[in-house]
Amino acid sequence: MTVLRRRHRGWLAVATVAAASLIGGLTTAAPASADRGAPSRTMDLQLLAINDLHGNLEPPQGSSGNITEIGPDGAPKATPAGGVEYLATQLKTARAKNPNSLTVAAGDMIGASPLLSGLFHDEPTIEALNGLGLDVSSVGNHEFDEGRAELLRMQNGGCHPKEGCYKPSGAEFGGADFEYLAANVVDQRTGLPIMAPVGIKYVNGAWVGFIGMTLEGTPDIVTAEGVKGLRFKDEVETANRYTKLLKLLGIKSIVVLLHEGGLPSSNVYNYDCNAGGSLGLSGPVVDIAKNLDSEIDAVVTGHTHQSYVCSIPDPKGQPRLVTSGASFGRLYTEINLTYDMRTRDIVRTKVAAANHVVRRDVAKDPVMTSVITEWNKLAAPVANRQVGWIAGKIDGRGSTAPESPMGDLIADAQLEATAAPDKGAAQLAFMNPGGIRSDFAYEGPEGNGVVTYAEAFTVQPFTNMMVTQTLTGQAILDVLAQQVTGANAANPRWLQVSKGFTYTVDRSQTGAAKIVAGSVKLNGEPIDPARTYRVSVNEFLAGGGDGFPALATGTDKLVGSSDLDALLAYLGAHSSATAPLPVPAADRITFTG
Repeated sequence: MTVLRRRHRGWLAVATVAAASLIGGLTTAAPASADRGAPSRTMDLQLLAINDLHGNLEPPQGSSGNITEIGPDGAPKATPAGGVEYLATQLKTARAKNPNSLTVAAGDMIGASPLLSGLFHDEPTIEALNGLGLDVSSVGNHEFDEGRAELLRMQNGGCHPKEGCYKPSGAEFGGADFEYLAANVVDQRTGLPIMAPVGIKYVNGAWVGFIGMTLEGTPDIVTAEGVKGLRFKDEVETANRYTKLLKLLGIKSIVVLLHEGGLPSSNVYNYDCNAGGSLGLSGPVVDIAKNLDSEIDAVVTGHTHQSYVCSIPDPKGQPRLVTSGASFGRLYTEINLTYDMRTRDIVRTKVAAANHVVRRDVAKDPVMTSVITEWNKLAAPVANRQVGWIAGKIDGRGSTAPESPMGDLIADAQLEATAAPDKGAAQLAFMNPGGIRSDFAYEGPEGNGVVTYAEAFTVQPFTNMMVTQTLTGQAILDVLAQQVTGANAANPRWLQVSKGFTYTVDRSQTGAAKIVAGSVKLNGEPIDPARTYRVSVNEFLAGGGDGFPALATGTDKLVGSSDLDALLAYLGAHSSATAPLPVPAADRITFTG
């Protein structure tokens, strides 16, 4: 296989600013004449795609480490999946079937990562992705968790500006061997993309163009500091613009890597998305896919952590594949393309794709094992510290219910951390479900029921600071309504609530009416719209993140400790080896209808 790569070191090195905005960052290191003498008119191309790894180098714990599939008896079953040691082995096996292969990703490779990667600002994950042979990736919203400068460091290398170099040898972090693409992320001042908007790869006579984007709504789900000075443009408008550019350059085989996704009608990873002639997929990606330029041959997506391979018609009514491979390295997507050497285009009628489970019954890849072993050794003094004891498994990310036991635990921890008069005098706390990144497994090598610092960090990796503020009762009612209206109308986002706060949701109603009037109570007393209350949330929610603008209306704000510190303190105060913390009941929100 001939796959030509180069390290991306600054796509703006072009003759003029105008040219920079159009043709910078193209990876075209092979001469156009290299495809002369091709033995046949067509060749088979393979794309191997992943998305939303989130630094999960080791197999994800708890329910987050399972994939739902149909068992031998025809019933759904949970299959353990994930871990880059197994992913690397299976990618190599897949590549062995076709020497004309590229490995691509649709964003959120880093950010919200377990301790093994997060403790070192995701340098271990970039190192692992280099070892996996990743060729190109779009940025995702979590690539911006630590801001533009840190993302550029992930691409270009260099040791952390505050913490320095992590390797005992003092070796400098080398950055990504693959290229990050950010076509729709521009500098507010210059209007230019902050990274390469497109990448062109040459594979044994075939030229393939990639357009990489994150969702336009990234500022709504990332802290304001993380996206400071940036503007996120419309996905369809951006992709169609760069499709025209690629066509001008003679590139007709085009794939979009998009960090935005959909919600399939089944949670079985390999269900038939187009069964019965109807589309079993909803969500933002559907309208985006329908409006992307018909010259685009396939769309690799992510963000929703779902698995699907769907055919969605393009503007000309032609079928086009849209794929997503779940999250945390539990699946990879194999996309098979037929490339016409004469037209330099993909034969769309022959495009096929399938998701494959990253099963743990194969040999571990030694390169990935070496990466994990080295970084685990550096992390061990912090990671293995025991911070609490639990009486049973506590579901968080893996919970299928709107209110999770982990959500209750975190909200209670945040309330307790901010309840004292000098800490904020909080009366209740809200926690966003997207900030809960994992579960607490009961069984583990450190002993059943033991919670380590690494496990706590994996659940709460953002270390957002806690903000306690004054909100009117009406604002609290507005917050609850915003769970099912506005930005969250299509897909309700249920905040997790602290003890003593209760209310009822009537699913038979529509909009804000779903929140049953008079059911919202604090310690048994109805919330009074005219009164004021002290409410504790993390700094992301305090800024109105996740579609909760009412939380940004607070006054008399007091910034306290981090959400992780709150969780650690709560575990330390309420659990011991002889009296482990009971599993929360998750019974504060009542659902009817």
